[in-house]
Amino acid sequence: MELATFIRMKKKLMILFWLVAICGDHSLWQEVVAVPWPMTRGGSCSNVIARPHPRPYSVPITEFGAVGDGITLNTKAFQNAIDHVADKDGALLYIPPGRWLTGSFSLTSHLTIWFHKDATLLGSTNSDDWPVVDPLPSYGRGRELPGRRHQSLIYGHNITDVILTGDNGTINGQGEIWWGWFRNKTLNYTRPHLIEFINSTDIIISNLTFLNSPFWNIHPIYCSKVVIQNLTIRAPYDSPNTDGIDPDSSNEVCIEDCNISTGDDLVAIKSGWDEYGISFAHPSTNINIYRLQGETQSSGITIGSEMSGGVSEIYVEDLFVYNTKTAITVRTSAGRGGYVRNVCISNMSIMNVTTAVWFNSRFGEHPDERYDPKALPVIENITIKGVVGDNISVAGLFEGIKGDEFVGIYLYNVTLNVTSNPPWNCSYVQGYSHLVSPPVCEPLRESILPDHYSDCYR
Repeated sequence: MELATFIRMKKKLMILFWLVAICGDHSLWQEVVAVPWPMTRGGSCSNVIARPHPRPYSVPITEFGAVGDGITLNTKAFQNAIDHVADKDGALLYIPPGRWLTGSFSLTSHLTIWFHKDATLLGSTNSDDWPVVDPLPSYGRGRELPGRRHQSLIYGHNITDVILTGDNGTINGQGEIWWGWFRNKTLNYTRPHLIEFINSTDIIISNLTFLNSPFWNIHPIYCSKVVIQNLTIRAPYDSPNTDGIDPDSSNEVCIEDCNISTGDDLVAIKSGWDEYGISFAHPSTNINIYRLQGETQSSGITIGSEMSGGVSEIYVEDLFVYNTKTAITVRTSAGRGGYVRNVCISNMSIMNVTTAVWFNSRFGEHPDERYDPKALPVIENITIKGVVGDNISVAGLFEGIKGDEFVGIYLYNVTLNVTSNPPWNCSYVQGYSHLVSPPVCEPLRESILPDHYSDCYR
């Protein structure tokens, strides 16, 4: 079964399932069982979160005076609606067809927001409608500017059991004005994300389209048990820092069946910045990514560069990246500290990519002058296997740090059609390989078999 068909069928079944489970409309079970369940390829996010808390109360946003004309500002209506259902022990807020203009609003626990397919949430183009909040402790400052930062459009802090879903409704950040302020250097604070959850658990984001985020699209930080599935994320190729999904200092995150085309990394796994991330010591771990596809001027899967709290137990399966600068990137530098270990990337297809794999040890942007240049990262036990690529300029750049080698790099069953010579460039790294074409560089040439085979972390 083709991936696109698989995703369409799965979306339909998941939408029907949530309507039955949450809204209580059991007449829909006939439609559920009529959808042929597609053959699952590879892994699944099904075991990350238990069945959601019931939603005995449901209400449309129009009950709170919201107007979907694309002109009326509905921030108060959204916040009033969410505050109203906060004591209902489970509620569903329905967003009907329309263009719903709003500033930033905050969520509550045991809440589902359901978007009709013709519903579009529009982020306000007035920066005053996006409150300014304190920097994250693992960053010590705004990511772009010293000091504070704008709150995300949809914001959740210390909450649990939240679902953002629908029948492929749209969340449009209208980020063009923010990109202009960034390029003109007229920002006073770091730009906002579309969605940010902080210190929250049991989060599902599914069956939605995200457009034109001012900054990163989806940013779960200090979170656990997060499922992100069946999303379409779009921003122009030249839009600055419009990362798709950035799990940050989070545990048990699962991403599946997403199609992303943005101006920056499709998925970037992070865990804090230099001395702030080292001190906060909150790693990203147990993150699985299945069936991701997309294009960008940056990287398909990135770890870092903010990885000072540590990143480990990462599993990526079925990745299709095209028209992209780099397919897989590990970014770090002296001063980062932290570690990246136990990473497995399996079954990857790439096309029209400048560099297939890049371990970059000189990504040296620091938050301030207080970082410790002697804080060196540990990069170890990273497996990349089952890779095919066409029209690739450079097969791999593996750049470790003198006196701090990156070790335990495994390349297995990698076949790339490469245009550059030499195809690989390696320094201060150590590892093993088997069935790699074109032949890999000397530090990675020792055979995996029979003594060094390391199966992927799963």
